Amino acid sequence: MATVGSGKYTYEYVENWANMPAGMSFGAVSAVATDSQDRVYVFHRQDPPVMIFDRDGNYLNGWGNGAFIYAHGFYIANDRVYLTDRNSSVCIMYTLDGKPIKMLGEHGVHSDTGCEQPMDPVPRPAGPFNYPSEMVPSPWGDLYVSDGYRNARIHRFDSGGHLLQSWGTWGKTEPGQFHLPHSLLVDETHTVYVCDRENHRVQVFTPNGEFKEMWTDIQRPMDISEFAEGDFLISEGAVEGKPSRCSVVDKHGKVLSRWESRSAHGSWVDSRGDVYLGLTGDKSVDKCVRQP
Repeated sequence: MATVGSGKYTYEYVENWANMPAGMSFGAVSAVATDSQDRVYVFHRQDPPVMIFDRDGNYLNGWGNGAFIYAHGFYIANDRVYLTDRNSSVCIMYTLDGKPIKMLGEHGVHSDTGCEQPMDPVPRPAGPFNYPSEMVPSPWGDLYVSDGYRNARIHRFDSGGHLLQSWGTWGKTEPGQFHLPHSLLVDETHTVYVCDRENHRVQVFTPNGEFKEMWTDIQRPMDISEFAEGDFLISEGAVEGKPSRCSVVDKHGKVLSRWESRSAHGSWVDSRGDVYLGLTGDKSVDKCVRQP
């Protein structure tokens, strides 16, 4: 095992962390999250699409067979699951054991953005949804969705699932322009952080979409999650000449620790500060164990 990171964010990097049962394997792992007991939920593109492990990597259970076309975003807050089935253009809330609670969008109904291929330019950004990437709750109950693969918007809903507003347009340079908003997070300061993936930046907004600041010391930000200390973990994809990496940043994007990693599409921080990385290409989960 390699030691990575620095300072209080120093880790032992464990590749292929999960102990898979005989005859089972991961498909492309899109996302990973933990519940209040630090059980690890892996969202991948193979049945069962949700696989559950204890923190030592032992398989516990799974659910969701046949329920999703294309597993993408997966988030847990207050032991409720928030996930996106990208190609169906739906965002769904579940119990931890796989019982559906609420769905936003309609299966197979895509908003009219004029974009046919994921990640292409979006001629006319529109309402929910056209290949959404992630849904997360805010501390006060509103729901936020990054609608990025064939759209270029952030949508805000109330706790009942009623659309309150949308913001964003397709573009490469200006604030509020997005090229694949891929992940987002809303913290206790009522601030919205958006991983603007193909623009290599994180954009920061108020709860109603007013631009605050931009972090540019970032490469292809895939996912963002929060440490108990209030700092953030960002998993970043490879770019020409630079490998994939993980960065720990403060609330204004200042880098506190950074290390090379295998390419993680999804990432998560558990209650102990350990980091889990969901790997699409390698079809696996890596774990970074925080050192005392």
